[in-house]
Amino acid sequence: MEDPPEQPETSPMTTKLQGDECLPLSGKPYCDIILAKSHVRPRYQMALPVKLNRIIPPLVIPMVLTYRGKNWEMLYKGTHTVKWLGSGWKAFVDDNDLKAGDACVFELMESCRTKIILRVHILRGNIPSEFLDKVEGGGGNADGRLGSGRVAPFD
Repeated sequence: MEDPPEQPETSPMTTKLQGDECLPLSGKPYCDIILAKSHVRPRYQMALPVKLNRIIPPLVIPMVLTYRGKNWEMLYKGTHTVKWLGSGWKAFVDDNDLKAGDACVFELMESCRTKIILRVHILRGNIPSEFLDKVEGGGGNADGRLGSGRVAPFD
């Protein structure tokens, strides 16, 4: 009996992330937000959607946002009807050059009575100028970002 032909050695497929590419969601709870002017300069106000507020404890506790291997520490102010991110949100916005029209997906990695960790995925709202005229009804702002207020659901 003849030995079968030798198969080339295969290795698992890997993909190197570049720029602002997103990692896949882990299956943990998440919410998505299209950033408005009030979320970024000059006001820097971020309230988490009800979808996560039901899971996160109603406390003022440390929160960490993680993005591309970096961490931003802030306070989660969860004692009022609206649950706010503290002053560290401003640093996150500025460090990642977030603008109105960008989207953030907040994935709840850890939540307990002493801390919250959210992994953030950033989806830039830029549309190349050559496509702006082809977007139904124009839809783009002068800087190439979407700004219609329409939100496509993630789930």
